[in-house]
Amino acid sequence: MESIQNIASFVASVLSDYTLVPLLLAAAIYYTIATRGVQFRMAGEMLRLLMESGKPSGHATHGKTVSSFQAFAVSIASRVGTGNLAGVASAIAIGGPGAVFWMWIIALLGASSAFAESTLAQLFKIRGKDSFMGGPAYYILKGLHSRTWAVTFAILITLTFGFAFNSVQSNTIAGALHTSFGLEAVWIGVPLAVLTLIIISGGISRISRFSEIIVPAMAIAYIILALVIVFINIHRLPEVLGLIIGNAFGFDQALGGTVGTAMIMGIKRGLFSNEAGEGSTPNAAATAHVSHPVKQGLIQALGVYTDTLIICTCTAFIILCSGLYLEGHDGIILTQHAIDAGLGGNTSLGSTFVSIAIFFFAFTSIVANYYYGETNLRFIHNDNRIIIIYRLLVTAIVFWGAISALDLVWAFADVTMALMTLCNLAAIVALRRYVLLCLADYRRQRPLGDPVYHRSTIPQIAAETTSWPE
Repeated sequence: MESIQNIASFVASVLSDYTLVPLLLAAAIYYTIATRGVQFRMAGEMLRLLMESGKPSGHATHGKTVSSFQAFAVSIASRVGTGNLAGVASAIAIGGPGAVFWMWIIALLGASSAFAESTLAQLFKIRGKDSFMGGPAYYILKGLHSRTWAVTFAILITLTFGFAFNSVQSNTIAGALHTSFGLEAVWIGVPLAVLTLIIISGGISRISRFSEIIVPAMAIAYIILALVIVFINIHRLPEVLGLIIGNAFGFDQALGGTVGTAMIMGIKRGLFSNEAGEGSTPNAAATAHVSHPVKQGLIQALGVYTDTLIICTCTAFIILCSGLYLEGHDGIILTQHAIDAGLGGNTSLGSTFVSIAIFFFAFTSIVANYYYGETNLRFIHNDNRIIIIYRLLVTAIVFWGAISALDLVWAFADVTMALMTLCNLAAIVALRRYVLLCLADYRRQRPLGDPVYHRSTIPQIAAETTSWPE
């Protein structure tokens, strides 16, 4: 196991540090320039769209539907998980406080990539039995006409989310519950696996209903707790901001990590958390029933802000206020101890709350991650027998993750995430013309009322976008 871990860590380092990080930044910068900063200029429109009724609107459909807000909730369920609590802690422990600054930067720039991939997912979505389906595999096939490329992505995302990321989520749940309640991993893994199987057997409708209730409630509760801790330690706020900025640019390297390490860890863990450009959230974005593809592009860009600029920042302030990142702690255990310290250090209330929060955050991530894999397996071969086998394998991997070593789980996740993201980045850059045409059409219609997309808008792909009206 040690040899496997060393190999996985080496491959992950090469792929992530020297390939993925530069290309991820390049794609984000390109889309920020090409869209003239859509993630900044249309921030108000993002909020307006989120506040709209959750009822589906726009072109006709049939059967069950997933509202724009439900699709947002599913994507947030996948984003808001261990990356926000454990991933931030690992980034700070390894890269120093400066890693937080680079997490902010990748969120601000990466929101443009999230906009692009979710707009494409909506544009090329297809009608499924209960809802729409789509994602990178679909827009690669329909937009770039390469089934080999599309199937490669479908396999990678199934491995990444169905298996690698779900093992990370269950590992974090086990670690949190063991710290707070002394429960052994095996007694956490078994009921967690069973509960996972029950929820994922209900399909996207059950997953979306579960996510839209649980995720907002836990996110709000966690933010309130973080604000309480920041208020208690408000006198340290300028110091914390100074630590983040100073360490990000190398003004104080005594805090741990070089500038390069801070940048790499911030971007890697930021990507794991907000998933911008990764190719995952488009699978949820495609399920939404909206009148124009750009609507989900904007809402999913808002999801990046929600995840990183709000929830990850809350965790970072809690940890940095505590000062415990200098004492060798890592992952979810560091976050738990930091919350206890932030509340005065004489109570385990923080650890207990984090255990409950991480359970819901990570568990909703597990079921959303499962759905990404199912969507792509159905793309490869729509056979219910394969889906049943996949559900059983996901259940097994959830149990395995709960009882495995943290470093091995993270290394496995880093490798598959890097390969999947590289595959998606190439696709969204190749399909950039369609993103820009959709955005121009939306902006042209917006002053006249609610924008509605028609296939005639982009005639050359009309035959590939049959889910949209003539």
